[in-house]
Amino acid sequence: MDGRKADIGLIGLAVMGQNLVLNMNDHGFSVAVFNRTVSKVEAFLSGPASGRETIFGAKSLDEFIVLLKRPRKVMLMVKAGAVVDSFIEKLLPFLDDGDIIIDGGNSHYPDTERRTKELAEKGILFIGTGVSGGEEGARSGPSLMPGGNPEAWPFVKEILQGIAAKTDNGEICCQWVGENGAGHYVKMVHNGIEYGDMQLISEAYHLMKNGLGMTYGEMHQIFIQWNSGALESYLIEITGAILAFKDEDGEPIVEKILDKAGQKGTGKWTGISALEMGMPVTLIGEAVFSRCLSALKDERVAASKVFSGPDETFSGDRDTFLEDLEKALLASKLVSYAQGFMLMREAAGEYSWNLNYSDIALMWRGGCIIRSSFLGDISNAFKKNRDLSNLMLDDFFKRILADAQGAWRRVVSKAVELGIPLPAMSTALAFFDGYRTENLPANLLQAQRDYFGAHTYERKDRPRGQYYHTNWTGKGGNVSSSTYNA
Repeated sequence: MDGRKADIGLIGLAVMGQNLVLNMNDHGFSVAVFNRTVSKVEAFLSGPASGRETIFGAKSLDEFIVLLKRPRKVMLMVKAGAVVDSFIEKLLPFLDDGDIIIDGGNSHYPDTERRTKELAEKGILFIGTGVSGGEEGARSGPSLMPGGNPEAWPFVKEILQGIAAKTDNGEICCQWVGENGAGHYVKMVHNGIEYGDMQLISEAYHLMKNGLGMTYGEMHQIFIQWNSGALESYLIEITGAILAFKDEDGEPIVEKILDKAGQKGTGKWTGISALEMGMPVTLIGEAVFSRCLSALKDERVAASKVFSGPDETFSGDRDTFLEDLEKALLASKLVSYAQGFMLMREAAGEYSWNLNYSDIALMWRGGCIIRSSFLGDISNAFKKNRDLSNLMLDDFFKRILADAQGAWRRVVSKAVELGIPLPAMSTALAFFDGYRTENLPANLLQAQRDYFGAHTYERKDRPRGQYYHTNWTGKGGNVSSSTYNA
């Protein structure tokens, strides 16, 4: 070798990996690169990285490792799952105590938990970092959510914070999240909220198009208008752009896209974690199920020929209804974020993570898919009260919900009358109503459980934590089942 040394090495030269390398190099860091298909290294060096003297290519792992300064820092941008484990195994013979592996893929947090612990036993420091923002973010500044072994953070902080997005106020969208799987857990919840945001926006579009009969040009203008107000966000912005985009024949291209949504699993992981934690993350769950329902395209086509909905058409002032829809969308988004932070708080207790919720909101403020002005208000809420149990109880958000409540109900009610499904928006309203209700009908549910299974119940007129069983039929006896909570 010629004595060149890189600040960091990156394995995996798909578009995300390439863009991160260029981003690192733009910020003054020298980078060594390797790819399992070695021809991609040459193509990258002679293409996007052409003329950059501090990006070094390697044709083998041993050549790659020699290019790295100590402690060696290796970032993996490869497919999540078995491929990550395979590369870790291949790297281990070349690494020494204190060297660092960073997994920047969309890994499931239990894998990151396992890898952090297993590698620590071998003397290797591991970081699992969420990377959000897609190709554009990777190139110009992503949101980064690093977690894992805290001993590794001082060695990679300058690089990761250097390439991360910055808010208009100069705040860095990358802070240490927590130990073991915390970084990838927070990224998972980010993606779950992303599912919810996209579904809510799609429901608003559906209501405008099928309920109000609006043209694509009119809808485009509404989203442009919304993006200059409280709903300002990347997803609202790109929705406006999408609705204005024409195919070669001059027709809106959205109209030609098959209404069958795909998913990569992170929203599902969020829903599964919510069920495991006993947290009512209902909106993200509905967003996932809405994608599943969309996948039943052939069945839906057949059912549309069997069932007919209401004959109702919208009557009333369209501009007033659009104002209601804007408020309903904002309130529903708030519920989605509130549920996501509820889930992270529960997970922090379960896994002993010290999550800083204000920092997390700021990490999402720039560079990522759910970036919005809204997140600055969330960050401020947690700055004011680190122990805030639910975002909906913050004074700022209480005012939003109070102001939106009437509009929210009118929108959901009108959609029901028109036969237009709003699964995410309506479940957001149902959650709000459930959360604000002092006495829910779960008392009857508990009586039912005790009747058929002697599962016991607590009483309002007795101290909490004491359990009772009623012999409802006179034949069941007084022996009760053990009790448990979700």
